Amino acid sequence: MVARMLRTAFLLGSARGLVLTPGGGRAAALRGGARTVSAVASERYSMPDQVARFANAKATGDARFLDIDTVYDGSALKGKRVFITGGNQGLGLAITKQMAAEGASVTVVGRRTSDELEAVEGDVQVITGVDVTSTDAIQNVMLPAITAPFDLVINSAGYFWEEEETLDNLSMEEQMKQIQICACGPLAISAALHNAGLVKPASQGGGIVIISSQAGSVEWRFTQNKDVGHDYGHHMSRAACNIAGVLLSQELKAAGVAVLLLHPGFNKTGMTAKYAAIWEVEGAVDAAVGAKRVIHEMLQISLAETGKFVNCEDGKEIPW
Repeated sequence: MVARMLRTAFLLGSARGLVLTPGGGRAAALRGGARTVSAVASERYSMPDQVARFANAKATGDARFLDIDTVYDGSALKGKRVFITGGNQGLGLAITKQMAAEGASVTVVGRRTSDELEAVEGDVQVITGVDVTSTDAIQNVMLPAITAPFDLVINSAGYFWEEEETLDNLSMEEQMKQIQICACGPLAISAALHNAGLVKPASQGGGIVIISSQAGSVEWRFTQNKDVGHDYGHHMSRAACNIAGVLLSQELKAAGVAVLLLHPGFNKTGMTAKYAAIWEVEGAVDAAVGAKRVIHEMLQISLAETGKFVNCEDGKEIPW
């Protein structure tokens, strides 16, 4: 069970593939004697091993990683119009709460609402009956309910099959469900809003944010899934999400609309409660903290950074 938790938990990393040297340094494991997956911190890229990443942050006193309040400033959200999917629970709900508290006008779209969402104070519109995989719902339920363009569009809805997928229980149905929700969904939502003229350009502080996962990094599979594999649908869906986001960023450049892909980090939510045993060693944070991490990175969106894949824990890029 512990091995399962260290391997999945949104594939937030594990100690596999990490070699501790006598001097305390870290050397990456080799795959096939040819490919090296760096476990050493760099200026540009985040570390692939979650446990080592958190330990490194503590060892170096990385305030940005350990206390987001040292850099967070959400005042720029005041008066902004923000769209978000998946805002009725978990991290999406925490993001919605924080943005509303900052004075943003938030439109939450999804299949259903929740008591927690209905209790959020501030300017919050809730549009229900919208499945992000349904073209009919997007066109005939969502769009007619929107009256003005958004400064920021946040695709936060996601799905991760409860079972650990191996070669023994491969499920094409579950694989396609994850791909539809996590990859096709953000693309369909973003395209519909853009085509309807409902996404402001980067020159006006606007853009599209896609909450992805480090599970979508092919490079990091050599560390986080070394010699194991597993969870095929989950990883395929996040890799598909990332390629869709990059392609979207290129097509929308001419329109001046920026696209940013974010790994939100390990957050203590209902979805990750089953991994509570490793929350502390892997640096999991309360959803309210995770929300500030996401918003901090989201507010950096620009055409100069369009198409990048960023880890909200440390603000560094994640390799594809």
